[in-house]
Amino acid sequence: MAPARATRSASGALRAQLLLTLAILTFTCDACKKVILHVPSKLDAEKFVGRVNLKECFQSANLIHSSDPDFQILEDGSVYTTNAVLSSEERSFSILLSNTENQEEKKILVLLQHQTKKRHSKEKVLRRAKRRWAPIPCSMQENSLGPFPLFLQQIQSDTAQNYTIFYSIRGPGVDREPKNLFYVERDTGNLFCTRPVDREEYESFELIAFATTPDGYTPELPLPLVIRIEDENDNYPIFTEKTYVFTISENCRVGSTVGQVCATDKDEPDTMHTRLKYSIIEQLPAYPTLFSMHPTTGVITTSSSQLDRELIDKYQLKIKVQDMDGQYFGLQTTSICIINIDDVNDNLPTFTRTSYVASVEENTVDVEILRVTVEDKDLMNTANWRANYTILKGNENENFKIVTDPKTNEGILCVVKPLNYEERQQVDLQIVVVNEAPYSKEASLRSTMSTATVTVNVKNQDEGPECSPRVQTIEIKENVPVGTENKGYKAYDPETRSSSGIRYRRLSDPKDWVRINENTGIVTISKNLDREAEMIRGGIYNITILASDKDGRTCTGTLGIILEDVNDNGPSIPKHTVVICKTVLSPSADIVAIDPDEPINGPPFDFRLENIPDSDIERTWRLTKINDTAARLFYEKDLPFGTYRISVRVADRHGRSLITPLNVLLCDCVTENDCTLRTDARTGGGDVRLGKWAILAILLGIALLFCILFTLVCGGTGAAKQPKVFPDDLAQQNLIVSNTEAPGDDKICSTDGFTTHTVGSSAQGVCGTMGSGVKNGGQESIEMVKGGHQTLESCRGTGHHHTLDSCRGGHVEVDTCRYTYSEWHNFTQPRLGEKVQLCNQDDKHKHAQDYVLTYNYEGKGSVAGSIGCCSERQEEDGLEFLDHLEPKFRTLAEACIKR
Repeated sequence: MAPARATRSASGALRAQLLLTLAILTFTCDACKKVILHVPSKLDAEKFVGRVNLKECFQSANLIHSSDPDFQILEDGSVYTTNAVLSSEERSFSILLSNTENQEEKKILVLLQHQTKKRHSKEKVLRRAKRRWAPIPCSMQENSLGPFPLFLQQIQSDTAQNYTIFYSIRGPGVDREPKNLFYVERDTGNLFCTRPVDREEYESFELIAFATTPDGYTPELPLPLVIRIEDENDNYPIFTEKTYVFTISENCRVGSTVGQVCATDKDEPDTMHTRLKYSIIEQLPAYPTLFSMHPTTGVITTSSSQLDRELIDKYQLKIKVQDMDGQYFGLQTTSICIINIDDVNDNLPTFTRTSYVASVEENTVDVEILRVTVEDKDLMNTANWRANYTILKGNENENFKIVTDPKTNEGILCVVKPLNYEERQQVDLQIVVVNEAPYSKEASLRSTMSTATVTVNVKNQDEGPECSPRVQTIEIKENVPVGTENKGYKAYDPETRSSSGIRYRRLSDPKDWVRINENTGIVTISKNLDREAEMIRGGIYNITILASDKDGRTCTGTLGIILEDVNDNGPSIPKHTVVICKTVLSPSADIVAIDPDEPINGPPFDFRLENIPDSDIERTWRLTKINDTAARLFYEKDLPFGTYRISVRVADRHGRSLITPLNVLLCDCVTENDCTLRTDARTGGGDVRLGKWAILAILLGIALLFCILFTLVCGGTGAAKQPKVFPDDLAQQNLIVSNTEAPGDDKICSTDGFTTHTVGSSAQGVCGTMGSGVKNGGQESIEMVKGGHQTLESCRGTGHHHTLDSCRGGHVEVDTCRYTYSEWHNFTQPRLGEKVQLCNQDDKHKHAQDYVLTYNYEGKGSVAGSIGCCSERQEEDGLEFLDHLEPKFRTLAEACIKR
């Protein structure tokens, strides 16, 4: 009992001292608005009492203190009990707020009231004061213990002083779910709650309060009334996952992020109830401590760089999250976090032995001779573990290769190129091994690589003959006589380096030019050699030799016979036909010669005309040299067109010559192709092809012809087409067809020659020996013919239009011969000119309505029939005569081409 009394005595002294301090602060501190908190009659330890708005009183306070040690004040204004408290009717304490920088202090008086049903009578005293009908702040504690019904607030209207007022409420918690949670006393306006409320289900209630008189009059507007549910820390924080799994690479730096955990809390946000704090409770294995956790964000980081997968490949952490900012009375939850250590290439492979010995027979390939093994602590079957082997030294001839066995990670040493015991009996190799993945540490890789030496002993083997070198050559002049011997192919016994006992035979000799001695390999010429033969490339003739020993073992090689050139061929002219176009400005033809011999026996060439008895070749033709291999041929006399035969002797620099007969075509052409075309046409052989110059010449001729025709004629219509013949005194002229069109007039021939009638005229013409008139669909033709006497006679009727009709008398032979353009032009020009004057005129020298021409009688013995001014050539009459124009026209075409 004595210790208890002492404790109470000390507690009483402390309380008295606090009250004295509070009394002193009352005079030195500014007081803020009083706060009333409704509490039950008994408060347990660490129980939430209520919340005070500290910022409203003192914004810059950095020190919070309670005047009553039974109560604790948090930063957000939450009031908690530190010990169990039995409250009386009223209990008060002060919250002291101070700023240590400017020494400013303020205090808030907190009044704790205990509510009972007897309190209703006391509220009547409050009604005597004037209060406005306005929204009243109202709140209640979540999960309140009562007693119920729990008084919350009183609503009152100022009109109650003059009227009898009845109060009522509506809204959620009254007449809507959750129903019957709140009610108001009709006469007093006291608002009560009937049962506890969970804030996580209902954060607040918006009610509507009404004030009415007994007769139903409403002196006040409906009053919105919000009841806020004060949060209680009744929800534990929960991790988003039961087990977290993260991966981090070994040997990572301090502070490397492993992962982040997260937890949620259903309590009111932005309060101490949801202010979470994370921490690591336990690590397995416990030593050394390798991880840390940020208390606010939940990020896990490494606190050491000693993570080594080869020692420990997985860690397990037990983590905790606690609300109330981690204070001891906050609610907490735990979870598990597994951290896997990822492998990096921090261990190099090492050979299990530093030296190896292997053996292999000579001349063997693609055989495995050795397997080497390595050790690697990194994770198996990964790039950090798999080995790559390399031969550093001793494999300069590339006889070996080393590969990795993907299953065992061993190095397999193989022979890929045969070894020769006679050349080398032992080979020393140095091999090195590294991983597929690059080494992670910063040390020099060359200094840390593991190496081993391999000694390969080459075993001797009884071998067959060796054809070495494979290709051997000899030199022989191409004009050596048959039977000449020369050294041939030689094979050796690799053991004795001797050729004795080796036999030879030919496998390939395309021209069958040589024989080979079976015992010695000596070559004998069996046929005349020719360096210029078709199968010889680069002057080398190749034969294949098979060498064999007494045991039948063989080898093959190639003997190349280098044929030395001699001057055994004279120069020749490959083109035996040349063309000289006589109509060009400088008629000539180029002659080119070739010599199959080497250049030392070839050009420069000498060209000469070979004189033939009883011929005048030298005075008719002339050769001039162009360069070392070509000459130009000219003709000296004015020779007619045709083919001439000459012979040309061409000699090389050593005087060896060859005569080549040439056919010289002296042609009426512009280009060589024109002459070739015409020659083919005359002989009837070959396909007819026009060169570009020939086509251009033809087009120029056609253009010139039509220019003259369109200058002389004008548009009009003609009558029926009938062929007309020219007088026989103009034989050998070109056949020209000219058409005129008319609207189909009726025409009759007269015995005088050509007579015209108008349509509907009563005059009748009778054809004599010339034959009858021919109607030809409104088209008429005039032809140049032989035989028959024809004249043009005009039959004119007043006011009528006349047309031209043609007759043909007796048997007429049509001349099919074609002549030059100038002859045809001389014939047609004067006759067409005198007809142009009457074009498109009637009897009164006016334009006719249908533009039909009138032709007058020209008298006896006319050299040709008339032609209409607008006549056209018949489509069936070709322009073949353009192919036979005189040289003057071709000279014109050549000049145009050169321009």
